[in-house]
Amino acid sequence: MPTKTPEKPQKAASKASAGGKVNALQQPLKPSEELAAVVGAGPLPRGAVVSKVWDHIKSNNLQNPENRREILADDKLRKVFGKDKVTMFEMNKHLAQHLKA
Repeated sequence: MPTKTPEKPQKAASKASAGGKVNALQQPLKPSEELAAVVGAGPLPRGAVVSKVWDHIKSNNLQNPENRREILADDKLRKVFGKDKVTMFEMNKHLAQHLKA
C-alpha cells in the first residue's frame, strides 16, 4: 500500500498585499529643502533617497580617493550633512534628519 506524502503548508500572503500597509522603508517621505536640492522635491521612499544621494556622490566624484568610505561634501551636501566630510556609515543619520513623513 503506497504511503501518502504529507502536504506542505502553503505560505501566508505577504502583509503588503493582505493589509495594503507599506513598511517603513517603502513609506514615501518628504525631503527638506536642503535635501530636495539633491534628490528632488517629491516624496520618496528612504531607499530611493539614499540611492539618489549615492548617484549624486558618484557623478560628482565626491568619495575620498584615499579612503573610499569617506564622502567629501560639495555645496549641496554640506547643507545636508552640516560638515565637509562624513563617512558612509554616518550619512544615513544625517539624511534621516532631513526626511519627514
